[in-house]
Amino acid sequence: MNPFSKLLRRSRTPSTGTTSTRRADTGAQVSDTIDRALTAAGITQHAGPGVDIRATIDRALAQAGLAQPSPTADGTIATPTSHGARKTAAAAPSAGGQWLARSFSNDAGTRSYMLYVPVDHVDKADAPMPLIVMLHGCTQSPDDFAAGTRMNQLADTHGFLVAYPAQPANANGNKCWNWFRAGDQAHGRGEPSLLAGIARHVASDYRVDPRRVFVAGLSAGAAMAVILGETYPEVFAAVGAHSGLPFAAANDVSSAFTAMKAGRAHATASAHVSRVPTIVFHGDADHTVAVGNGDDIVRDATTGMANNAPHTGVAPGGRIYTQTVFTNADGQTRAEYWRVRDAGHAWSGGSAKGSYTDPTGPDASAEMVRFFLQLSATASKTALEDIAV
Repeated sequence: MNPFSKLLRRSRTPSTGTTSTRRADTGAQVSDTIDRALTAAGITQHAGPGVDIRATIDRALAQAGLAQPSPTADGTIATPTSHGARKTAAAAPSAGGQWLARSFSNDAGTRSYMLYVPVDHVDKADAPMPLIVMLHGCTQSPDDFAAGTRMNQLADTHGFLVAYPAQPANANGNKCWNWFRAGDQAHGRGEPSLLAGIARHVASDYRVDPRRVFVAGLSAGAAMAVILGETYPEVFAAVGAHSGLPFAAANDVSSAFTAMKAGRAHATASAHVSRVPTIVFHGDADHTVAVGNGDDIVRDATTGMANNAPHTGVAPGGRIYTQTVFTNADGQTRAEYWRVRDAGHAWSGGSAKGSYTDPTGPDASAEMVRFFLQLSATASKTALEDIAV
């Protein structure tokens, strides 16, 4: 299923009977409708290893009060806490950390987000820590993305906060970030202002090192992460883009599909140069977002830089990859490009507990964290001073 183009339509039911009966009837009808739709589309309940579409839908219905919650992969279910925040064992497996539901609003609207606070930062008086903002792909959710990327486990290991903004269906029917709209490609407006605002919101409540705030994403989330690196370099010190598209690759839905299949138009290619450090992952067998888009992101981020000889390796899961490192005139690493052979549209090295993951590839989460954290405070500060804000 192409996550950019498939939408689920809401079913309507008569408003008769008790509230509980109506909800049960509605849930049954919606569930039956979804089952028929999946069957008609030739899609089984399992989209891939460890991905249970039926269970995911059941959990969504349960959260809407339309069905009983289904167990997660490890036998737990999402339960409310006394603070109204949701804690899900599958997404936040570390007992000492906190998995908190929050929201941020400005003139562009409101976005909810999940915040993972690692075990070593439960006290707000702790030393400043890095923050990584993780942007999910189309049809995904913060819980799903956290489970698939395993970023929370890395947060516990290395000591950083993780924010997972959620794109609601009323902003995009397929829960895609609107990277293809001109109104969402500029500083001080639209979704970039909301996402940068979320980073600042976290920093206002927790001790965040302002020189170590990073953003990463998958697919539409990667495209939006690139936009944030372009429009808010004073907030985000580096970008991680997995299976994404370059800045201003499209300005409407039609040009978005063209860019996804054929890359950015040549006419706009020379207009965008980014100096924010960037790490890119892309599968060369990606049929949803062509690998040429990954090439374009790297091209924008490395103009005038030298590249070291590509390194070819084999991930523990068996995928072959090529890693290319780019350095500036001072010899500092400024960009990396990981092209994963025969990989499709999925988070490399991710967990099968999340959707759109490829457990056989190199660990994109671990490599992005390494790339982000190796950027010294001095290097990050220098990069930002070089940019006219």
